[in-house]
Amino acid sequence: MKLFPYGHATHPQWPMAAALVLAQLRAHMALPGYAAAPTLGLVYITDHYAPHAQEILDHLGAELPEVTDWSGTVGVGIASNNVEYFDEPALAVMLCDLPHAHYRVFSGVAPLGAQGSFRAHTALVHADPNTPELPELVEEMAGCTGSAYLFGGLAASRQGVVQFAQGSQGHLRGQGAASSVLSGGLSGVAFSAEVALLSRVTQGCRPVSSEYEVSACEGNLVTSLDGQPALERLLKDLKVSLEEPEQALAQVRRTLVGLRSPREEHEVAQVRRPGQFGDDTWVRHIIGLDPVRQGIAIAQELQNGMRLSFCERHVAAARNDLVRVCAEIREELESAELPLEIAQALNADEAQAAPHPARRIAGALYVSCSGRGGPHFGGPSAELQILRRALGDVPLVGFFAAGEIASRHVYGYTGVLTVFTTD
Repeated sequence: MKLFPYGHATHPQWPMAAALVLAQLRAHMALPGYAAAPTLGLVYITDHYAPHAQEILDHLGAELPEVTDWSGTVGVGIASNNVEYFDEPALAVMLCDLPHAHYRVFSGVAPLGAQGSFRAHTALVHADPNTPELPELVEEMAGCTGSAYLFGGLAASRQGVVQFAQGSQGHLRGQGAASSVLSGGLSGVAFSAEVALLSRVTQGCRPVSSEYEVSACEGNLVTSLDGQPALERLLKDLKVSLEEPEQALAQVRRTLVGLRSPREEHEVAQVRRPGQFGDDTWVRHIIGLDPVRQGIAIAQELQNGMRLSFCERHVAAARNDLVRVCAEIREELESAELPLEIAQALNADEAQAAPHPARRIAGALYVSCSGRGGPHFGGPSAELQILRRALGDVPLVGFFAAGEIASRHVYGYTGVLTVFTTD
């Protein structure tokens, strides 16, 4: 597997942005280290281009006829190596060098279950956030893969949600005239076990309280934590009182909730890190308070036995955790003993070093929460610059989502980094 060609551009007119991206793709395809005949295209657009999604896909397909399959979606921002385009018209494309037998594009008109003898091991998933029972659909999709692992995110758009799903395997009978630009439900690419990849979740929040057990709840209202009134516990942890409502409500609005499913004690010890959330924690908003029942309403259906922590967004914690997941991936991929030339290349200034096969990363996909991009990390493109310094200079595209998908869960305020690895 060779390096994946990629390109990105911004321009008020999408044909100009597409021309710039195509020039970058063709330049990469002419280099010996990059794939010359890629098969699968991943395309991400900002919502400024959403009304032109079908035109963009048709144009890319006509200019790159060797690429037979396409997948992607829309975000309020998109990402590429060392740069993000937030709230501006932009396009990013990466072309994957994968054998046709090792992947399948799926959607509502070409579901994964109708892909013949193909056996999915993992899957990239794009989802419409307005889809009913979305968490259940994500969990069901995870069950259709051999590893039960998904990665991806929920589209984010102010001009209509669109998903790209064009597969060379065709559609269900009776759906032959269906468009390759869809809305609603799930779409993406399923990969066989022969496609090697690594994926990590990086959290953007840190706990500001102890972890409690949900001891009484009703729907999305928790009324008791560790046997104590939930609202009383929240106010005590935040050191505020309803006797000063303006101060209390301002602090509550800045507070989020980290939730985990019930686990055995020895499993909890393995996944938790001091002062940080593990990959099994998903963050949700506090959406209301119930002084009568001493309850806290949370944007998540609850169950007794769940573990709950109050938390806050934290820039330093987000930076450190992003560096950590990149370091874990690099440590797993890069050999401890390298020839001198390769070691010198890997130790060069990451801002100048070109992608190198010794990193064993053919390409990377990064899906980040739309609430993390831009100023949250200190300035425009700061998050992607941190990622490049920590991971190295690799082909990368992605988008800023309304929710992130990893394993079988929908997350919030996280980043999901996935790398396709080479031999």
